[in-house]
Amino acid sequence: MTTTLQATVLDTVVQPGDGALIRVPSGGRLRIVDTHGNQAVDTLLYDADDVDNRYSAFDTIREQGAVYLTTGSRLLSTRLDELAVISDDTCGRHDTIGGACAQESNVIRYGEHVRHQHACRQTFLAYGAAAGIGQRQLGHNINFFMNVPVDSAGNLSFEDGVSAPGKYVEIVASRDILVLISNCPQLNNPCNGWNPTPVQLLGWWDA
Repeated sequence: MTTTLQATVLDTVVQPGDGALIRVPSGGRLRIVDTHGNQAVDTLLYDADDVDNRYSAFDTIREQGAVYLTTGSRLLSTRLDELAVISDDTCGRHDTIGGACAQESNVIRYGEHVRHQHACRQTFLAYGAAAGIGQRQLGHNINFFMNVPVDSAGNLSFEDGVSAPGKYVEIVASRDILVLISNCPQLNNPCNGWNPTPVQLLGWWDA
């Protein structure tokens, strides 16, 4: 571990429905801590020098031959560049096919009465704007700590999480990257245990 060789440069709490945009230099480590358990953390990765070179769930799944992400998973871009690697994971598996909630999809899934509810897509656009990340740069995201079982027929469902208080996932940047996070506010399915809660972000890299 390189904790003793790098400074702790990030220690912050992200409330449910809020987000963050973090630049992590090559070799830097970012840890996401599920402080209360069963909280989905929607996450997108970008090449810090070219936000059109962004995380690709399709390529990541195909190249590793597995639907879920965990320790050792290489997080690949649309150009097959390695953006980061999951270096530590106390949860066990993470989703990258369920997508991010949006007001439009909420209405389709749960009814017109939820249209006013805040959604991850809004958070992505609000925080991503500072780096030139707009709708064109949004793609399929990682849902850290989210439980999306896939059956033998390829059907998926949103279920109670497999995380617990204090569980965490850590990534190491393979190049300078931007990490765009939405701490999911979803209230209409069990991905957040029906009660969205804060998460902690910790980062170690040369100051």
